[in-house]
Amino acid sequence: MPSQYEDPSILVCADLQIEYLGEGADAEAITARCGALLSLWRENLWPVLHLKRIAQAAWFNPASNLTDWIEAFRPRPGEMVFEHPLPSAYSSTRFSEYMSNMKNIRCAVMGFSLDETILSTAVEGFHRGHRYQVIADAVTCGGTGVADAESYRLSMVKAVGNFAGVADSCDLAEAAAWIAV
Repeated sequence: MPSQYEDPSILVCADLQIEYLGEGADAEAITARCGALLSLWRENLWPVLHLKRIAQAAWFNPASNLTDWIEAFRPRPGEMVFEHPLPSAYSSTRFSEYMSNMKNIRCAVMGFSLDETILSTAVEGFHRGHRYQVIADAVTCGGTGVADAESYRLSMVKAVGNFAGVADSCDLAEAAAWIAV
C-alpha cells in the first residue's frame, strides 16, 4: 500500500467494454466500484491507463459494437489507451515499451476479464519486474459458464495474488486520501 509520501499508482482499467458488461459474479457492484475508483483518479488528475481487448475470433463481426467502451468508462483526453490482441496487455508493443520505459511505478488494476487480461498481464509483468496491485472487489471474470461464478472469481483473485499485490477498493481509497492531502 502506498504511503503518504509516494506518488499515486497508475489506475489500469482493464477491458471495460460492452462485451463484458453484466457478466461475471456481482457485476453490478463491481462496475460501481470501478466507477468510483475511476472518478477518484480523475478528480485528483492522477494517471489513468485503459486496456482494450481487440481479438478477432472467428465470430468477430466488424460492424458489432461489442468491443466499444462502456460509456461511463470511455477514455478521456490525456488518458493512455492500449489495444491488445492477446490476453496479456504486453501483446501490445506500445504497452510493452511504455512499461519497460517507466521506472518504479505501481499499477492498480481494476475491471473485467480477470481470468484472461488481468491474470496474464500480472504474470507477465511479474516476470518483467513490474509491480501490479489487483483491486479484489473491483475485478470480475467474463462469462465463464460456471455454476458458482463468485467462487471462480475468488479463486482467480487468489491465483493472481501469486504475481501481484491484492487489496480492496476501500484500502486503495484510504491510501489515496493520504496522497491527496
